Amino acid sequence: MSKIASTFSRLVRFIPRSNPAKILIGEPVDPQVDVGLAVYQGKNVSVRPFTGTSVLNPGQKTETTEIIERILSPLAQSEVGSIRCIGLNYVSHAAEMKLTIPDVPTLFLKPSTALADPWPAPTVLPKITQVDNTGDYESEMVIVIGRDAKDVSEAEALDYVLGYTAANDVSSRTSQMNQSQWSFSKGFDTSCPIGPVLVSSSLIPDASKLHIRGLKNGRVMQDCPLTDLIFSVPQLVSFLSQGTTLPAGTIILTGTPPGVGAAKNPKEFLTAGDEFAVELLPHIGTLITKIEHQE
Repeated sequence: MSKIASTFSRLVRFIPRSNPAKILIGEPVDPQVDVGLAVYQGKNVSVRPFTGTSVLNPGQKTETTEIIERILSPLAQSEVGSIRCIGLNYVSHAAEMKLTIPDVPTLFLKPSTALADPWPAPTVLPKITQVDNTGDYESEMVIVIGRDAKDVSEAEALDYVLGYTAANDVSSRTSQMNQSQWSFSKGFDTSCPIGPVLVSSSLIPDASKLHIRGLKNGRVMQDCPLTDLIFSVPQLVSFLSQGTTLPAGTIILTGTPPGVGAAKNPKEFLTAGDEFAVELLPHIGTLITKIEHQE
């Protein structure tokens, strides 16, 4: 566990109601509140701000309180660098796609410009995706690296993990199937909303105990325990760090469970007006994203 992880339980990066020009980080006063869902429902969520300006250096918790006006992604674009993403990392998802379970993790990258905030910020499907309306959702757990990692072993990998959050790896399926590399089809602007909170690895010593669901307009599309992961968190961190520095702030999307729109019969994709929720429990809560079309 990263040393910083021991200084907080759950951190939210947000714009406070008292000063819409300011960005703060802090810990929800209610340790049980689902921050993403509560803000979506219009409830007041009280937060105790920290003295720092980044989850990578949060500082100390203060005794003041603020109300969330808007949730931001736990890390800023300038902090995440290239976004590492793992494809085909659930046994049951490999089965639904009729693909062989990989021997080593499959890696692709998203640019930092793909990062997006939770609701009400939108994910905007680009014109190339709208041609045949094949925008798809992928509910995912995210690993956040807390200090520079290179050539780490599986045994020491968790020492570099700051915490966990949720993501939606929004994809353009036709573009993906037309290419052997996936960065283009999954890397468009706003295709990687993350949040709503960063949960310390001290609260989640074993990420395989989490459970993930994906809900489209309130209907459950994905529902899977993380015991179904092919490659565990220690395996992924160790593998990705071989010969490659993972700077502090690196986020790693760990793959999606079964139930993606492209695998359904009939297929079911995203379009303007849809809302998609990634629910990752316990602790992390619900990442809600609204879908818009690029004009």
